[in-house]
Amino acid sequence: MGQYQPTQLIRYSPDAVASYYRFRPWRVWARAIKIIWNMLGFILGLKSDEWFDRVEQNKLKRATQLRMMLTKLGPTFIKVGQALSTRPDLIRKDFLEELIKLQDQLPPFDSNLAYRIIEAQLGESISKIYSELSPTAVAAASLGQVYRGRLASTGEEVAVKVQRPNLRPTLMLDLYLMRWAAGWLSPWLPLNLGHDLTLIVDEFGTKLFEEIDYLNEARNAEKFAANFRNEPTVKVPKIYWRQTTNRVLTLEWINGFKLNDTKSIREAGLDPEAIVQIGVTAGLQQLLEHGFFHADPHPGNLFATPDGRMAYIDFGMMDQLDETTKETLVDSVVHLTNKEYTDLAIDFVNLGFLTPDTDIRPIIPALEAVLGDAIGKNVEEFNFKTVTDQFSELMYEYPFRVPAKFALIIRSLVTQEGIALSLNTNFKIVEVAYPYVARRLLTGESPQLRRRLLNILFKDGKFQWERLENLISIARTDNNFDVLPTAKLGIRYLMSDEGKFLRRQLVLALTEDDRLHTEEVQRLWNLVKDDLQPDKILSAAIGVLTEFSREGVAAILPKAPMFAVFDKPKT
Repeated sequence: MGQYQPTQLIRYSPDAVASYYRFRPWRVWARAIKIIWNMLGFILGLKSDEWFDRVEQNKLKRATQLRMMLTKLGPTFIKVGQALSTRPDLIRKDFLEELIKLQDQLPPFDSNLAYRIIEAQLGESISKIYSELSPTAVAAASLGQVYRGRLASTGEEVAVKVQRPNLRPTLMLDLYLMRWAAGWLSPWLPLNLGHDLTLIVDEFGTKLFEEIDYLNEARNAEKFAANFRNEPTVKVPKIYWRQTTNRVLTLEWINGFKLNDTKSIREAGLDPEAIVQIGVTAGLQQLLEHGFFHADPHPGNLFATPDGRMAYIDFGMMDQLDETTKETLVDSVVHLTNKEYTDLAIDFVNLGFLTPDTDIRPIIPALEAVLGDAIGKNVEEFNFKTVTDQFSELMYEYPFRVPAKFALIIRSLVTQEGIALSLNTNFKIVEVAYPYVARRLLTGESPQLRRRLLNILFKDGKFQWERLENLISIARTDNNFDVLPTAKLGIRYLMSDEGKFLRRQLVLALTEDDRLHTEEVQRLWNLVKDDLQPDKILSAAIGVLTEFSREGVAAILPKAPMFAVFDKPKT
C-alpha cells in the first residue's frame, strides 16, 4: 500500500484512503490547518461585525468572503455551498445571491490545459474532433468546466465537459478529513444520529467518485432518458459516445434558461411556477416510480427550454432505490397525510430509520405530537422543510437514525423544494406530492401499485370509505388526473381474476353492519359525478365487458352475493 497513488483509485474506498493518508500526516495537517484558518477568519469577521454594530454595513462584504472562502477550499466545500444556495428559507438573501454563483460561475482553469486533456483523452487533435470549440469555458463548476462546440463529423452543436486536473487526490484528502470529523462529532449529536454519520460521509464519497467518472455519467443520462421517454415535459441531452471518456464528456447542447432566471423565463412567455411543478413532479416520478433519482438538482443543472420543458443536464450524482423502498415511500406519504402514526412508525422501521427490534409504542404518540403540529389541519399547510425540522426534534429522545441512502434522498427533496421556494415563497411540495401519489395509486396498472392501493383501502379487513374519498378528492386537484380512464381501469380490474378479492370485499363493505352503505356511495358519486356522465361511464363499462368472454362474465356474476339475490327462483 506504500506505493499506492491516489490517482489510481477509481472507486471510493475509505480503507484505501485511510491507508494512504495514515502515513502522510503532514498533508493531512496542512489541509486541516488551511480549512480551520479560513473558517476561523470568516467566523471572526461575522462576530466583529456584531461587536462593532457593522452587520448591515459589511453584509455584502461577508457574502463575497463566504463564496471566495468556499471556492478557495475547493470542490468538496463548493458542493456544500451549492446545496445551501437552493435554500432561501435558510440562508439570508445577500449570502444566497453570492452562493448561487457557485453553481456555474466558478473560476475556470486554463483552457490550453483543458484542450490538452481533451486531445490526450480522445486521441486526436481538437480540429479533427470539433469544427468549432469556444476558446474559453462557457461555464465552470466544482468538478469540471464546459465548452460550446460543434462536431466535425456531423455539424451537431454540443457541450464538451472537461474534468479539472488533480481532482481525485483533493477529494480523497477532504473525504478523509470529513470522515475523521464525523467520528469526532458523533458523540455530540442527538441519539443515534451520529451512528450513521461516517456512513453518510462514505455515501457522499461513493457518489462523488461516481460523479467524476464521465463514462458513468453518460450511462446515467441514457438510463434517465429511457425512464422519461414517454414524458414530453422532460428533456435529456443526447450522449456522443465516440467523443466521451472518463474525463471528457460530449453531449447535446441545450438552449434554455436557468430555473432561477425568472425574468428570462417570463420574457420567453413561460410560467416559472409551471416549470417548477414539472420539476417537482419529475422528482417524484424518479423516487416513487422509476427508483432512479437525480441527487443534485440545483439550478445550475436544471433548465427551462423555450418550448416549456424541463431539461436536466448533469447526471453525475444519481442513486437507485429498490422496489420495496419505493412502495414503502408511497405508503409513508399516505400514512403521514392521513395522520396514521402507527403505520408511519412501521414505515420508519421498514425504511431503516428505526431498527426492527425497536419498541414503537412510545414513539407513536411522539410522532403524533411532533408531526401533527407540522402537518396542521390539512395537507396544504406544510412543506418538506417544516416536516424535517419538526422530525429532527425526535432525534434527541428516540433511537432514530438516518440511513446513508436517505441522506441523498432528503438532499434531493430539500433542494427541489428550495428551488420552488425561490420562485414562490408560499410553495408547498405536498400540494404536488400527495395529488401525484393519489393519482399514481388510483391509475397504477402494476400489481405493486394495486397491492398498495388495496393496503390503503382496507384496514383490519374493513373497507375504508373515507380513505377512498380522500384519495379521489386529492387526486382531482392534479390536472393530469382524469376520472373516466381511472373508472375504466377499476372496472377492468374488478372483472379480472386478480380482482376476485376486491369484488368480495366491496360486496361485504356495501352490506357491512347489516345495512346498505348508500350514504358512502352517494358521497363518492358526488365527488365524481361532474366528470362522469352516465352515458360515458356506461360506454366505458360496456367497453371493458367486451374485453371479456361471455363465459368469463358469467363466471364472475354468480360469485357475487349481491347478484345472487336476483337469481333466486320465485316461489
